[in-house]
Amino acid sequence: MKKKHLTGLIALGAAATLVLAGCASDGGETTDPGENTPTAPAETQSITMGFLPAWTDGLSTAYLLKDQLGKLGYDVVMEEVVDAGPLYVGLSQGDVDMYPSAWSEVTHAQYMAEVGDSVEDLGSYYDGAALTIAVPSYMSDINSLEDLAANADLFGGQIIGIEPGAGLTAATERMIGEYELSYELVTSSTTGMLASLDTAYASQSPIVVTLWRPFWAYASWDMKDLADPRGAMGETESLHFLGRDGFAADFPEAAEYISKIQLDDAQYGALESLVTSDEYKGNPEGAVQEWLAEFGSQIDWLITE
Repeated sequence: MKKKHLTGLIALGAAATLVLAGCASDGGETTDPGENTPTAPAETQSITMGFLPAWTDGLSTAYLLKDQLGKLGYDVVMEEVVDAGPLYVGLSQGDVDMYPSAWSEVTHAQYMAEVGDSVEDLGSYYDGAALTIAVPSYMSDINSLEDLAANADLFGGQIIGIEPGAGLTAATERMIGEYELSYELVTSSTTGMLASLDTAYASQSPIVVTLWRPFWAYASWDMKDLADPRGAMGETESLHFLGRDGFAADFPEAAEYISKIQLDDAQYGALESLVTSDEYKGNPEGAVQEWLAEFGSQIDWLITE
């Protein structure tokens, strides 16, 4: 197990991958920007980026966008928010300009319904994201959510979760009802959940936790997603960049650039791994620079220096 991720995450107070194809062709090669390359704004404009540092998908994309939008001439202000609900409210009220990694299709659908037309979808950057319930792979007899019903004592009647206000938490609570499980969902934080997983894994003890894909934890612990024959955890979805109402009109160059971002597992995983590593704990900007040293050529043509 790569404990560097957990150590770095706790130091960051963080926990939630990507590939920037930069409008690449089907073969993965970049195309010439031609006359459609966005140009820098005539004068410096400030964009406030609201993100959840505990979700490392948002942490990673937020600092990547800070770097890239900075190259376009924008001043990016980073605003940490502790939970998804307040972030959607802040976005709808214009307190922040952008949310850099929203699970808006399924996980956060209730928040999207509440904010209505007060936010703009700036494009999706990753497809196939999913909410999961998982156990360590050494638990060979537990393979489905249906297996949990007869094994409550094995797990002490607990599913270890993350933040109380997370969409994953709400989905897990619905799942418990759907499968009629006699379990308590223990919520605290993503960091707390991972610490519990780390402790149980070290002693090969039983544990069941809430996870999601993409997430670096799968590279650090050998985990097994439990089959969900009733579909209680919801469908897969795409991850989106959201802006406040009027974002594209106020920041057309930024909106044009953001709409062209596409992330795959290899690039996303490399970025998230760097951001959560011991080497770059507390220094996500440094992690982004190392990532760009390897992957930057795939997106640099989008930026007019």
